[in-house]
Amino acid sequence: MYTLITANRNYSSWSLRPWVLMKALGIPFADRLEPFAKPVNYDEFRAFSPTGQVPVLIDGERTVWDSLGIALYLADRHGGVWPDDAAAKAWAACVVAEMHGGFSALRNDCTMNVGVRVSPKPMRPALVKDVGRIREIFEEGLDRFGGPWLAGDRFSVVDAFYAPVAFRVRTYGLDVGRGQAWVDHILACEPMRQWEAEALIESWREESHEAELAEAGAIIADYRKAPS
Repeated sequence: MYTLITANRNYSSWSLRPWVLMKALGIPFADRLEPFAKPVNYDEFRAFSPTGQVPVLIDGERTVWDSLGIALYLADRHGGVWPDDAAAKAWAACVVAEMHGGFSALRNDCTMNVGVRVSPKPMRPALVKDVGRIREIFEEGLDRFGGPWLAGDRFSVVDAFYAPVAFRVRTYGLDVGRGQAWVDHILACEPMRQWEAEALIESWREESHEAELAEAGAIIADYRKAPS
């Protein structure tokens, strides 16, 4: 059986991608959580990760790292990772690559924190551009392929890669237009509900992630378990 190594449910957007993909597709794995204990966890994570980062997939003697690397590895071994339709698959490959390599303003200005709601600061032009592009992607996917998922009638890797954005949309109240239908749909699916439930019972806090959250805006609701 695979072992998937991830970090804090509240913070780790990169971890969410392969986790929700494997859960949604019914690919069994042992779930190993290595929390962010300090601002830089490189030395500790190097014990299991070549990059000192998560996520990491362990398959016997083989180590697979990076959320995209893991998705591609799984796609070679399991059906359903990519859409079946050729046009949907081509589109999905492009927007997955776009998410993997882009949207730096969204990542930096809207740090992922599942358990809170934030009144954000006025958006920088770069963030306005990122949110506008996200809206285009969501609406295009739904319009072209019919929904309710981004590339058609079933969950695929493109939904997994944009799953952290769904949490960010809710946390910061971002306007994604008609793409909100997909946000509501994925937030209601069982794997995302499980991830959120586990996030809310986390009692630890990591200083640098909390500082990024404070910089993003004013916290107006915090549903997380009180810190221990």
